Amino acid sequence: MAAKFELKKSSNGKFHFNLKAGNGEIIATSEMYESKASAKNGIDSVKANAASAEVVDLTGS
Repeated sequence: MAAKFELKKSSNGKFHFNLKAGNGEIIATSEMYESKASAKNGIDSVKANAASAEVVDLTGS
């Protein structure tokens, strides 16, 4: 099974999404968005930018 985005509406009426791995584990959770359209834009941004994102190792080792 491929990774997928799940778009959800919370009890306070705001929207967020989870990115789930192929095994169903949540690997990323978004901030809360005021509108569904904004949450969808967030998903599009992750899709467009994640592959080229820099990895910053702050572990000190």
